[in-house]
Amino acid sequence: MALFRHENREKSEASRAMWARYEIAYTCVDFGAAFAFVVGSVLFFWASTQIPATWLFLIGSILFAAKPTIRLVREIHLYRMGDTDDLAQRLHS
Repeated sequence: MALFRHENREKSEASRAMWARYEIAYTCVDFGAAFAFVVGSVLFFWASTQIPATWLFLIGSILFAAKPTIRLVREIHLYRMGDTDDLAQRLHS
């Protein structure tokens, strides 16, 4: 079973539900990053709010960096869910 295969999320009801939870997390991180960048951009209009603006840009950057991490963790989780036969064989070996 390979990573990043569409079929992995369709293997069972549990894999579909797990995939949906990761997609919700991914979308929330995406919105959080976008919000941080938009608010940070507005705050850069005034010199007195440049420090909070800079922090929001940093937070937005961290959130954008979290997106591929969420995808990779999801794919590894899906991979492990579909590998139960091999796990059972290794247990009895």
